Amino acid sequence: MSTDMTTASLNVAQPAVRAPGATANFARAQQAAKEFEGVFITQMLGQMFSGIQTDKTFGGGEGETMFRSLMLDQYGKQISSQGGIGLASNITTQLLKHQEAAQSAESNANPVAAVLEKSADTKSAQAQGSTP
Repeated sequence: MSTDMTTASLNVAQPAVRAPGATANFARAQQAAKEFEGVFITQMLGQMFSGIQTDKTFGGGEGETMFRSLMLDQYGKQISSQGGIGLASNITTQLLKHQEAAQSAESNANPVAAVLEKSADTKSAQAQGSTP
């Protein structure tokens, strides 16, 4: 009986996990790819700066150490926005391929829902001023 109570409490506590929604919007996929590239660059820069100690005499001391991660985050965003290291275009392509595959698999499983979803995507794209 205690096993049933534990299982029931676990089911209530866990939120429903769902797959990310597919988008046919190239701009949104490209923006997500650029953000990912910025985070990747930030992580690379963090590894580069991890062994560098602050200068005791002329450095920023503890403040420099504390705010270095914020500086690296801004560096990563700027490098990514200026063209990055070439990851964003490949990531965008792969995102769109995976989403198209997921949409085609879903449309094969439920063709009526796929037609309705496509219609809703077209209407939202027209409302935003872009073409599908």
